[in-house]
Amino acid sequence: MFKKVAVMFSVAVLLAGCAATQTMISKRNLDVQTKMSSTVFLNPVEDVQKTVYVQVKNTSDKPKFKIDSKIKTALESKGYRVVSSLNKAHYLLQANILQAGKIDPSAAEKMFIGGFGSNLEAAAIGVGVGTAAGLLSGGSGRSMLTGGLIGGAIAGIGSTIANAAVKDVTYTVITDLQISEKASKGAKIQQTEESNLAQGTSSSIKQVASSQAGWMRYQTRIMSTANKVNLKFEDALPLLEKGLADSISGIF
Repeated sequence: MFKKVAVMFSVAVLLAGCAATQTMISKRNLDVQTKMSSTVFLNPVEDVQKTVYVQVKNTSDKPKFKIDSKIKTALESKGYRVVSSLNKAHYLLQANILQAGKIDPSAAEKMFIGGFGSNLEAAAIGVGVGTAAGLLSGGSGRSMLTGGLIGGAIAGIGSTIANAAVKDVTYTVITDLQISEKASKGAKIQQTEESNLAQGTSSSIKQVASSQAGWMRYQTRIMSTANKVNLKFEDALPLLEKGLADSISGIF
């Protein structure tokens, strides 16, 4: 029995090691990507109107993630002037960093697909575990089942050892972006805002407000990802910031 367990352990560690090696090779280079949930088109303007007021908020739990200066630098490189007075701006750029950090890629994709303003929700996956004692009680298949359980446990140990040393890590940043363009003189823009507020557990309040607005508004959600084996957030941070700033400034 001991020899059989030893062989099973060796095979399990070997297989886990092969998987870890494959991850090390395929994810050895840092891969950074940024994409938008929807396209934003801005009309061309004269140079005198290339003025932007920038407002960036960070409501994530990563306050070190800052892109204010990078956005301003990227805009200036495109010939735009960043102004400190809203009255002097033709464009108002507002960004809110909603999430930054390690997250399951599939959960991040669900958050991204929702688009601007949608809730950030990740599906929780529950795993049920049977009772081994009940399965082992009696029956002609006891030895087979015992071996299978031992093999599974050993494979789990081998996988745990490999995963502790080699991790496929993905960091994600999800940002809501709103760009407002000052309306031309004489233009009347009707703006309607609708919201549903919870009132206790069984009722809600619906609010609708209409007004004349002086801005044309464009909204999108941006997701930036960084993936590499054993990646640390500090190493991904500067490239994630640059990718996001370049994506935002690319609209102009």
